[in-house]
Amino acid sequence: MIKKKIDAKNSLIKTHFFPTISSSKGGHKALLGIGGNIGDVVRRFEHLFWYFKRSAFVHVIETAPILKNPPFGYTRQEDFYNSLMLVETDLTPEALLRYVLRVEKVFGRKRLFKDGPRTLDIDIIFYENVKMETKHLSLPHPGWMKRNSVLIPLSHMKGHI
Repeated sequence: MIKKKIDAKNSLIKTHFFPTISSSKGGHKALLGIGGNIGDVVRRFEHLFWYFKRSAFVHVIETAPILKNPPFGYTRQEDFYNSLMLVETDLTPEALLRYVLRVEKVFGRKRLFKDGPRTLDIDIIFYENVKMETKHLSLPHPGWMKRNSVLIPLSHMKGHI
């Protein structure tokens, strides 16, 4: 693991699978934001990578380096680790959301309160060029362009969505 401070509040972490690039197999491209601040999050991200590699529902094309950054919203908690995963899928946006919510539960996610501590959070940032607003899903993810947790890892990715 290589850790590099990028400013007073943020550090970039590189591991064996963050960042990585693999070949495309086809399907709809979706950019997933992943985050967490409970337990060994970097190790959990590595496990998530392998979970997705074995999945019939998503194919990982690229990952970004991991960003260690301060929390926002509720700030009385540990720093977060965040990264991005570019995946391909045959799932619709709604089905992909149901799938990632199920994966969060597999990895121990409990929703205590808004912006609270978590083992794993998976957000759909983009799904192709789809724009939609439903009760459960907004695409692109609202506020993504204001979050360092998205912008900094995204600036290190080579692929295009």
